[in-house]
Amino acid sequence: MKRPDEEAFDCKMCGHCCLGEGGIVVGPKDLTRICSHLEMTPEEFETAYGERRGGKLMIRVKNDQFCIFFKDGKGCSVHEAKPDICRAWPFFRGNLVDGDSLEMAKDFCPGIKSDIRHAEFAAAGVGYLRDNGLLASDTTSEARALIVTEEEAETLTRDGSAAPAAS
Repeated sequence: MKRPDEEAFDCKMCGHCCLGEGGIVVGPKDLTRICSHLEMTPEEFETAYGERRGGKLMIRVKNDQFCIFFKDGKGCSVHEAKPDICRAWPFFRGNLVDGDSLEMAKDFCPGIKSDIRHAEFAAAGVGYLRDNGLLASDTTSEARALIVTEEEAETLTRDGSAAPAAS
């Protein structure tokens, strides 16, 4: 039997989510994980792959506007150590709390089930984020797309068909 998140999303490895400058935030735990994987210091990582915007460390994009770690035909070259924001796609706050945002994401991402109702998607997404330790709370260093309050999470899981994850 599939988990609720698998009923909502089945990654097609198309790379659409790796395209575009804007939001690959590297939070503190991401930085530790990716630096260990790449065998570099945080300073070396930031110099080689990062840039600061709004006080947050972000991964740069290449001239083709894909993430610097995206390799055409191969996908993410740091998949095992990728940032939480990448691990969370498409279960971003906007898609969880706003049905219109989810509908736009469905047009963009072929992995999001086209027939899933917003309430089901939201409940599955909150469960996935909780189960995988991807919910964030620090607006100064983590991706805002991963910040969902406990009240919002409770409402989203209650309104959908998936049960809340066990604490």
